[in-house]
Amino acid sequence: MGLFSNQFSNVVEWNEGREGVLFFKWQNQEIKKGSKLIIRPGQDAIFMYNGVVEGIFEDEGSYDIESDIIPFLTTLKSFKFGFNTPLRAEVLFINTKELLVKWGTKNAINLPARGLPGGMPIRAFGTFNCRIVEHQVVIDKLAGIRQTYTVEDVKERIIASLDQLLMSWIAKEGRDMFNLQVDARNIARGIESDLDMDMRKLGIGITDFTIESFSYPEEIKKMQEKAAAQSMVGDMNRYTQMAAADSMEKGRAGGGIAADMVNLQMGMALGQQMVGQMNQNPGMNAAGQSSASAGTGPKFCPDCGTPTGGTKFCGNCGRQLL
Repeated sequence: MGLFSNQFSNVVEWNEGREGVLFFKWQNQEIKKGSKLIIRPGQDAIFMYNGVVEGIFEDEGSYDIESDIIPFLTTLKSFKFGFNTPLRAEVLFINTKELLVKWGTKNAINLPARGLPGGMPIRAFGTFNCRIVEHQVVIDKLAGIRQTYTVEDVKERIIASLDQLLMSWIAKEGRDMFNLQVDARNIARGIESDLDMDMRKLGIGITDFTIESFSYPEEIKKMQEKAAAQSMVGDMNRYTQMAAADSMEKGRAGGGIAADMVNLQMGMALGQQMVGQMNQNPGMNAAGQSSASAGTGPKFCPDCGTPTGGTKFCGNCGRQLL
């Protein structure tokens, strides 16, 4: 008799062999006597009869359907298995885990930009997280017509509206079109809110949305690199002085006639720069201190450049130095 009864038993389960599936509908609608229900970690099992939810089971484990499941169903709690009377019901397995999805704009988005009549084309890339948040909505909107629903289905719906959302949130508050990465987090938060509102109509929540990078045309990248290079020109004099001082220090450590000659030349050049700076700023002495704090006049006349020898007046043009 035990062997005969096993011919009618089966296992109701979802192995999740395919990644990225949000729900899976068990296909065999006949649940026979002796059947087992297996709920794995990160799964919920929903029993449905004639399209109506009979019960939702969330705890992982292995259950005897006749003794552990049927008594808790709404209208089928008194169902009795007979010799040829299987339970004709559907079981919908829900993936309760949060799933990570990568996204990217299909085509370049032309953002309105001053001086660019056709707009500035950019692409964007990032990730989003999604999960099922409303079982009944999923059943009403998706499970009635779909055997499964995957993250690729979610991604397709999101990409369809992403261009307009990017344009809308980038245009807000007059953001710098050439440096969008600075505001990437704020833009992403706005888009996440809008996408979550839209996807909840299907019972799916968008729990996170990030923009990892914006991609500009090569011409824009070259312009940015050129602007960055030009901004460094203002610091070139200071960089030259620091490099000269560093070279002199290394030369003293290395020794040798050749090193001494190089140090001497660089020292003369550095000295000429310091003289030029002092002539432009008469209140500074050779040590970089103000003449008022040092108590002596400049070493060179600020008008004619003649060495002063520490006197109060220039011996060449007569200018007062203190």
